[in-house]
Amino acid sequence: MEKGDFCISTMASSNIAVLLTIGVITVLVIRIIYVINRSRKPLHSKSPRSLSTVIVLGSGGHTAEMLNLLYVLQTERFKPRYYIAAATDNMSLQKAHVFEDSLLGSAQGSRGAEFMQIYRSREVGQSYITSVGTTLVAIAHALWLMIKIRPQVILCNGPGTCIPLCVIAFLFKVLGIRWSSIFYVESIARVRKLSLSGLLLYKLHMADQLFVQWPQLKEKYPRAHYVGRLM
Repeated sequence: MEKGDFCISTMASSNIAVLLTIGVITVLVIRIIYVINRSRKPLHSKSPRSLSTVIVLGSGGHTAEMLNLLYVLQTERFKPRYYIAAATDNMSLQKAHVFEDSLLGSAQGSRGAEFMQIYRSREVGQSYITSVGTTLVAIAHALWLMIKIRPQVILCNGPGTCIPLCVIAFLFKVLGIRWSSIFYVESIARVRKLSLSGLLLYKLHMADQLFVQWPQLKEKYPRAHYVGRLM
């Protein structure tokens, strides 16, 4: 009899565990769907408050394109600004310093900008085996930065360093920790298909708004927004 009671108790506990697991998964799925649907709505611009903004820079032409975008942006609206580049990319942060210095003499100038670096998930030529460890370190570093900054807006345009930041920002939205609107502007060099970063953010519905600069990209990726050439 005692053995039968034990079996019944074990089965009941297992059923409760299964029901709890199903309940948690259901809540997460509903929350993810809610986050994706809400992310499609445009960022409200009527609020007088400025928005703390992370700006992800990248080597090559990514930083030049991003700074050109910032020149036409209402920088007074997006502050304080946090510039983030890869730990091995000092040139991009130097360019960001020059950009901020150019704003100091204008009405949009601000001394609230900060410049930070983040570990790369994988360096050029690095083996995939060793990149597993560096990817985990990059994710941990990105998590620390996101907790420290708690941005309301993330601007990025292609560098792979934006992916850990965007993934954590999306998880924060799902968990209700912090809502960070992710805006991704695809590089003008991408004419026929999205970059890997852009494709990941598009397919996983992580970007609130994804902008492309060529009409054929809009045709291939219907949820993207065609804005013409920004360069």
